[in-house]
Amino acid sequence: MHSFFPVILCGGSGTRLWPLSRALYPKQFVDLGDGHTLFRNTLERINYLSDNAESVILCTESHRFYVSAALLECEMSGRIILEPEPRNTAPAIAAASFFARERGREIGNGDPILLVLPSDHLLQDKEAFADGVLKAGELAERGLIVTFGITPTGPETGFGYIQQGEAVGNGYRVIRFVEKPDAQSARDMLAEGGFSWNSGIFLFRASTYLNELKKFAPELYDSCEAAWRNNEKNGKFIRLGAKDFLTSPSESIDYAVMEKTKLAAVVPLSTEWSDLGSWEALYQVGSKDENRNVCIGDVICKDSADCYLHGTHRLVTAVGLSNIAVIETQDALLVVHRSRVQDVKEIVGHLNKSHRSESKHHPLVYRPWGSYETLAIASRFQVKRIVVNPGAELSLQMHHHRAEHWVVVSGTAEVTNGKSIQMITENQSTYIPLGTMHRLKNPGVIPLVLIEIQSGSYLGEDDIVRFDDIYGRTH
Repeated sequence: MHSFFPVILCGGSGTRLWPLSRALYPKQFVDLGDGHTLFRNTLERINYLSDNAESVILCTESHRFYVSAALLECEMSGRIILEPEPRNTAPAIAAASFFARERGREIGNGDPILLVLPSDHLLQDKEAFADGVLKAGELAERGLIVTFGITPTGPETGFGYIQQGEAVGNGYRVIRFVEKPDAQSARDMLAEGGFSWNSGIFLFRASTYLNELKKFAPELYDSCEAAWRNNEKNGKFIRLGAKDFLTSPSESIDYAVMEKTKLAAVVPLSTEWSDLGSWEALYQVGSKDENRNVCIGDVICKDSADCYLHGTHRLVTAVGLSNIAVIETQDALLVVHRSRVQDVKEIVGHLNKSHRSESKHHPLVYRPWGSYETLAIASRFQVKRIVVNPGAELSLQMHHHRAEHWVVVSGTAEVTNGKSIQMITENQSTYIPLGTMHRLKNPGVIPLVLIEIQSGSYLGEDDIVRFDDIYGRTH
């Protein structure tokens, strides 16, 4: 297997998978029902290719703790490049290329090969994927930019297409890229042959991509080069120079480079694949019962057929339904006909215009020290389940508008409460008065789980004054 830098792109928001996917908790981090997230599946795919590859992940500040938690759970190492704002795939891949070139020089490989992977796609056959990467490696070493084409199983209108030309090594030259077609055009391409679905996966040398980017998108190249030159490193996080990066045009790698370069090649992959861009896509890949229903979670279904039923926090029941998707979460419920699932993004747009928090926030939130989940919220009170990782601690802080009660469920908590420090264990509790400086720490070797009851006139997360934080946060 060729040596490569895995690059994982985490910039997607997955609005068409609302309410499971939110702006601050996108689909790649959500458990979609099989016990694994798409991001973790991507990490495991990399592990299958190479058990010592150092990954580089591109994401925004708001998603960095989800990435960190997944790397920790998979026992993988990686550097996380933080984009000030998403700028589509071409700038993100440029930043990764500058990183890989710098890191490669440190380990004696100044022009490494990058394997670029979306973090939110389903790809079932690891062996077929590994075989494709092996074949593509030879083309990347010859200076080609390789993309992977999925062998079509039907005239799909939701994917882009790649038309292959003359053979080159283990792949083909790319004749052209085709945007998502209408149904007749999709049927015509399949009848003609030589077309594959565009997977959005790439393999190339860092220098090859940067040279082609500089040739075809010089403004984008200059912005990203300056953003990399002005980066700030903080442990495993690398923050790109915000002012420079935000001057970059927002363009996809397909538009900026692949549709213009003469170095494009495609290696076909015969495997089950989906970008899981809608609830219909999840229905298609889901395990179905005798009435062709996909049921996930605690679901009771009677006299219903061809439905997608997904429960996360409570019992979901369905009677006499046909071709309906029902998705239940702790704070929202979606009911939609399967023929209209693409219109879910219009609901998200309406929520945004109405400044509703359900479009952005998810009840489960990750932080560098662990996570918290909102269990109940109403006027003047809120209940959370807080998990603090072994050895981790929250910031030394205070609140102007709320008091807090902490009840330990399991583990041991070291609590700073004003001038006192005390240890509390399972079934014990403590009270933090409004305006009191406090800190929570887990000194043990197992996760600390506690229930937090907040009460006060304002319960927003921005009512935090930090005095000291080992993670460098100021707000």
